[in-house]
Amino acid sequence: MGKESWTILKLIRWTSERFQKEGLPTPRLDAEVLLSSTLRVDRVRLYTHFDQPLLPEELVRFKTMIQRRLKREPVAYIIGRREFWSLSFKVTRDVLIPRPETEILVSEALALRPSIPVGDGDLQVLEIGTGSGAISIALAKEMGSGSITATDVSEKALAVAEENAASNGVREHLRFLRGDLFSPLKNGEQFHLILTNPPYISREEWSDLMPEVREFEPTLALDGGWDGLDFYRRALPQISEFLFPGGWFLGEIGTGQDQKILEIAGQNPALGEFTFVPDL
Repeated sequence: MGKESWTILKLIRWTSERFQKEGLPTPRLDAEVLLSSTLRVDRVRLYTHFDQPLLPEELVRFKTMIQRRLKREPVAYIIGRREFWSLSFKVTRDVLIPRPETEILVSEALALRPSIPVGDGDLQVLEIGTGSGAISIALAKEMGSGSITATDVSEKALAVAEENAASNGVREHLRFLRGDLFSPLKNGEQFHLILTNPPYISREEWSDLMPEVREFEPTLALDGGWDGLDFYRRALPQISEFLFPGGWFLGEIGTGQDQKILEIAGQNPALGEFTFVPDL
């Protein structure tokens, strides 16, 4: 980029072409999102003010973002935000970037809610490995009542999740605990609904991950062991202890892991029927 005048449209075109040459999967979208973040406007405004030149300091900020994206850093980390369930979430490299397909966990949980026997009390929900807090916060926004406990082994991830809960106006509905699996829970504590999007990437799949995922997102939130099922081997044998009668467990799994999940679950006779829902 030289000292010539750079308008919004010219920058979008130049950046899109550069990203495309580098093999980035969504060059135009990336250019628009980064530029709208630089200018602190929505993407529609980019095209209603396409002939607006950038100020020198704006151009410097945008150039820095371009350089980071060319190194394959995810756009969400560059701008520090990600949308999930039509809510805005802060994301850092301490948390996994929320995916659209994970919204299925939220929609399935909401669909199950009316059929779960809670008696005279409130629905008690547990999320294991909350990361950015996206799943629990989306549920809290939709439910309006009930109690949600969200756990994570990472103190930094929990800090991000708490900030997101506050910014989305549901902090008082959530309890955040640090610890592995069920360790931070009180003895005898049970829930009507347990959810998780755990690490389920196998060692074989690891090398095939996009650089954006493999080199930037937290390994702790991705690496599921040699076959991707370490979490489920540890969780499923004991999960029934933490479910109320008639309660449900919802978890995200990888492609082709369903039969192995059934084998692991079969070792716990207290677990009932398993249903698999395809993602997007």
